[in-house]
Order: sequence, then structure tokens, then C-alpha cells
Amino acid sequence: MSRLAERAGGTPFYAYDRALIAARVAEVRAILPPALRLHYALKANPMPALLGFMASLVDGFDIASAGELKLALDAGMAPANIGFAGPGKREAELRQAVAAGVLVNAESERDIRLLAAAGQALGCPARFAIRVNPDFDLKSSGMRMGGGAKPFGIDEEKVGTLLRQANQPGLNFEGLHFYTGSQSLSGVALAQALRAAWALACRLAPLAAVPPKSINLGGGFGIPYFPGEARLDTTPVATALAEIAADARTRFGSIDLILELGRYLVGEAGIYVTRIVDRKQSRGHVFLVTDGGLNHHLAASGNFGQVLRKNYPLAIGNRMGAPAAAAPVSIVGPLCTPLDLLGDNVLLPDAEPGDLVVVFQSGAYGASASPQAFLGHPAVTEILV
Repeated sequence: MSRLAERAGGTPFYAYDRALIAARVAEVRAILPPALRLHYALKANPMPALLGFMASLVDGFDIASAGELKLALDAGMAPANIGFAGPGKREAELRQAVAAGVLVNAESERDIRLLAAAGQALGCPARFAIRVNPDFDLKSSGMRMGGGAKPFGIDEEKVGTLLRQANQPGLNFEGLHFYTGSQSLSGVALAQALRAAWALACRLAPLAAVPPKSINLGGGFGIPYFPGEARLDTTPVATALAEIAADARTRFGSIDLILELGRYLVGEAGIYVTRIVDRKQSRGHVFLVTDGGLNHHLAASGNFGQVLRKNYPLAIGNRMGAPAAAAPVSIVGPLCTPLDLLGDNVLLPDAEPGDLVVVFQSGAYGASASPQAFLGHPAVTEILV
């Protein structure tokens, strides 16, 4: 670990492992029917070098902003294989997307109006799909993004009317998009959501003015972060996808089915490393103060979606294999807030200033999801190894 820190040029840093990413993509490919296309969601980790590597492994990218559009194109992904989702797209972003030739997942009637206007003004019909907000969600998920009142997508009861009007000047309707939740460790729940999305797609597709070319079934595969969490069993998912692919051949002949994954592809392939700069005691409790914290890794501090804070897996990187000390310690960052906590009452080997703290499961929602400008500390380094 000390050598890796030297390679990074110092701490704090993130390191992402090419071999682990490639192995996870291969693992997913093994459960996918040939008809399914695998997309990577940039929001999980948009590091440019990682995107360049990922572009050679997957069939497409899913983006959520004009900034991510630039990153996707710079990484070499073909515009035809990029999908643009997310609420509140600015008019300028929509025009950029139309000019680039990417598929825009419309989240509202406003999106469709602006896309039609952009397509006519630019002389190239806007490629678009309708993101559906169904009346169901992904059970057993960290975040539920479908069902009920949501800012994401168009309510399923309104979609039929829009599909009948999809063949308008300036528009090129291509399909439907679903994303009902994320971070699920239940293969049964994921399979249930995939089947429900497919059933709804089959009910909606005949209403379209033109046949759909693609159905994005979403994703939501989770990774274990905390003690007691079991790894995702993908067997039920594989069964559901095989059924869907077979049904698609019967119903539609040739149609692109898309599975959209982010965290599951990169989350376990990354670590965050920060150096201990001080060891101090306060009323009998030891605090290890590090040179990085929530400003670089908001998720590990518990301030990125955790209701009850839990520790990410931790280690003293240059003391791997050493026995744990008798008393627990807390690992805190350099920020002037009690929220800057990377490890709360954890049992680790005895550690001193200069030792390296490693936070595992850090390949997704790390650097780009953290307030790096907070309090003016240096930005974190990211490397692909």
C-alpha cells in the first residue's frame, strides 16, 4: 500500500483496479442473453481514464448531464450508444444532445416539446425515448425511483397519449426507459421489477405511433457495504432476463434490450486511501486524524443517503494482517465538523501518524459525489491501476 501511495504521488487518493472491473463486466455478461446490451451509468464513477477503459468493455453509456455527455464522447463511446436521462434538463443541454445524436430519455412533456423544436431547428430529428414512472418500485432497494409521485419519468397513465403523438416533426421516437430503484441486494426483487417493467413495456409499445427500437429495463444491482449484508444472487435475475429476451423475440423480432448498471460494475473495484496525521486521545478515546475525509468520500462518512450511519470496510493498509488492538478507535478527517467521520469505534491494528487508512468498496459515488471544495483542502487524486 505504501508503494501505491508513492505511485499516486501522495495521499489522499482513490485507486481503481482494471482487472476487477473487467472481471465484473465479464461476470455480468455471463448472465445476459445475447439480445441484451450492457450500459454503464457514468454517475457511478466518471473518472476519464476509467471511462476510456470501460468504453471497450460495455455496449453503451448512460449519462445525466451535458458534462457527462462530453466525458462519454471524449471516452470514445459512439453517440448512437449513449442514453441521456435525468429531470430538469436545460434547453441548451437538450440541443447539445440532439446535435450530438444521442438518445434522450424524456422525463416530461416539456422535454418532448423542446426536443421537437431542437430537432426542427437543427435539421436532425431528435432521438428520444420516454422514461416511464410506473406504479411499482424496486423492493428492497436503497433508493426507490419509481412508483407514486416522483420527479423521474412520466407517469405510466399519461404515456399512452404521448406515444400516440410520438411521430411529430423534429422527433424520432425510439423506445421506453425504466429505472425503478438502486442498490438492491435481492435478486428476487430485481427479477420481479424487471418482469414488471417488461410487462408494462409490452402493454405500452402497441400504443406508439412507430414501433420501439429499444427498451431500457434499468438496473439497480447492489453491492454489500456493511456487516451482515449478503452478496447479490444474480440467479433469479438471469432467469428473468432469459424469459424477457425470449418473449422479445416472439413479440418484436429485432429490438434492443438494455441493462443499465453503474455501482455494480465499479463499486468493489476501488479503494480510498488517506494518511494518519495525528493520533490523539479525548477522555480515554483514541481519534486517528487523517488528511482526507468527507470532502473526498462523503458516502463513507454516512452523509450520502445513510439513515443510520454504518462504517464502510476499513483497514490500516501498511499493517495488513496485524492483530486488532484491544480498544476501538475513531477515524476522523481534517474538517471542522463532527460529520467528518470515516470510522466510528472500529477495531483496527495499532496505528500511528504516517500509517495509511484504506476504505474499501469505494469505486462508486466517491470523488465526484463529494464536496471537494469544502473548507479549501486539496482535491483528491484518482488513479487507474
